[in-house]
Amino acid sequence: MDNIVLTFSNIEKVNEFDSITVLFERANKNGFDFAEGKLPNNIFYKSYGFSEDELMELENYLLRNSFLIWEIAREQRGGISILEQCERSKGG
Repeated sequence: MDNIVLTFSNIEKVNEFDSITVLFERANKNGFDFAEGKLPNNIFYKSYGFSEDELMELENYLLRNSFLIWEIAREQRGGISILEQCERSKGG
């Protein structure tokens, strides 16, 4: 999957547990496809434009890279991460 951008929030307290809101976006001819979810759950609660197979791929991506996302969120106190930046960080 190409041209997908991952952004994520600061670490948030939800019911006394840490979580991070994640958002994958991809431009399309009418705007954007998106998938929004939470770590550590690794599930999406809102999405538009991604197929079920693509959502599964994105969930797998979160599973494989959640440690890195948590680390960046802790170091930078949240922020924006481009999917390619995550891929570079793991040597991909």
